[in-house]
Amino acid sequence: MKYFSIAIDGPAGSGKSTVARILAKRLRFIYLDSGAMYRAIAWRIINEKIDMKDSTVFRNLVQSTQFEIVSDGLLVNGEKIDEALRTPEVSRFASEIAKYPVVREILVKKQQELAKGHHVIMDGRDIGTVVLPDADIKIFLTASIDERAQRRYLELTQKGLKVDLQQLRDEIRERDENDQNRAISPLRQAEDAIRIDTTGRSIDEIVEQILSICCTKMGGDE
Repeated sequence: MKYFSIAIDGPAGSGKSTVARILAKRLRFIYLDSGAMYRAIAWRIINEKIDMKDSTVFRNLVQSTQFEIVSDGLLVNGEKIDEALRTPEVSRFASEIAKYPVVREILVKKQQELAKGHHVIMDGRDIGTVVLPDADIKIFLTASIDERAQRRYLELTQKGLKVDLQQLRDEIRERDENDQNRAISPLRQAEDAIRIDTTGRSIDEIVEQILSICCTKMGGDE
């Protein structure tokens, strides 16, 4: 049996996680948020006060972190910690640890293992270029920094967090620079990816556009 894979890449706030979740439900695929895996490592380092200068301890933490896909998200060592992974502190630190070759080496292997034997939608920053280079469909979502900052602002304020919009813009700009300029697996559009600008467009519009692409590629209705 052939398993179908969809890779969705793009910068922070481009809408890829929201779009991927909806697509997974519509297509009855499993959904894997690769960014949550990096945030989980960042969360563990912060909470367990891990000394990242101790390479053995650092590597063991990354290697020992177990991930399991469930219907409503991702379990980290058997726990559901979605909200804890979405704080600005964890997001900033996740961008920093993503630069470490040992982190990417281990997590890429874990992501590939989780994707095996499933129809899968995976989103991140290096899915179409590194994690699933042979994905059947590759999408690269983007949006203006102002739009992405506004989306993040609404998401955080709806959760009751006090945030500054200009600070969010600065953090997203910095995150983009980190992601695009890191030495290992930088954020870039795969040569065979379809680029979609989500600025000023609704999630429903983007989902329908990608569903149309999927139906054409899969040779039938969803």
